[in-house]
Amino acid sequence: MRRTILFLGPGLAVLAIAATALVLFGARLVTRGEIVVPDWQASAERGAYVFAAAGCKGCHTAKNGETLAGGRPLETPFGTFYGPNITADPEHGIGDWSDADFIRALRQGVAPDGRDYYPVFPYTSFTAMTAEDMLDLKAYIFSLPTVAEPNLEHEIALEVRFRPVLAPWKALNLEQGAVPDDPGQSDTWNRGRYLVRALGHCGECHTPRGRDGATRDDMLMAGTKDGPEGDSVPNITPHRETGIGRWSPLDLEFLLEIGMLPDGDFVGSSMGEVVDETTSQLTDDDRAAMVEYLLSLPAVENDI
Repeated sequence: MRRTILFLGPGLAVLAIAATALVLFGARLVTRGEIVVPDWQASAERGAYVFAAAGCKGCHTAKNGETLAGGRPLETPFGTFYGPNITADPEHGIGDWSDADFIRALRQGVAPDGRDYYPVFPYTSFTAMTAEDMLDLKAYIFSLPTVAEPNLEHEIALEVRFRPVLAPWKALNLEQGAVPDDPGQSDTWNRGRYLVRALGHCGECHTPRGRDGATRDDMLMAGTKDGPEGDSVPNITPHRETGIGRWSPLDLEFLLEIGMLPDGDFVGSSMGEVVDETTSQLTDDDRAAMVEYLLSLPAVENDI
């Protein structure tokens, strides 16, 4: 072996040693030029937190089904959509996706085969995630058990199935890319905005939609009677009468931690699941950041 390395010469010997180190430590290069992730295990550990913050389990796991194997129905005015299998199964899941495929799906709403995704997949929010968080999330998902469960066909109207209409819809409604921090705001506020608007995608449920299915900017977080599964979703702007403005920050942080409302009642239905699977898993600082951001939004009157 010594003679082989000497024969390769000093430059090639260094390359050989570096290549061996890359194999041993599991480093990988992201070809879209965003970041390098040098440690798969550490990436997956960070990804577990991103996974909880993004609420992936809820949409991609059927009742009594295997984790992330898909099949959970989501009823909308356009029909019933079924969450797909996103385990690392190469046939039915995303096991053959590259890092670039994963980033493109969350950033642009585009499948590896070039199809546009329906916006029931909240890429309009996930697009604002950092590339680091996206790849940590992928590492965590790929660390979980694979499930060879076929995806269910969406039960939607014929006109909705016509995917070419998604390109102009996205041109009007998708602002791609991570959102830089606002230098005029605190670090806590910027973190809260990221958790609420990108990772937590709270506006996807708490913001009313127009006839085209796009969320209304003038009613951000103001609640809707036509939420997922046909449920009403409350106003979470700081309006004092119809929103959360009469509650203290500690009240709201406690709600996110254990699901208890200021009057002693507990949230249920889909928000109960969000608390159990998402907000209760966050750090105290992150819950406080979410509350700071929500209380800074314009107060919108909308009595649900």
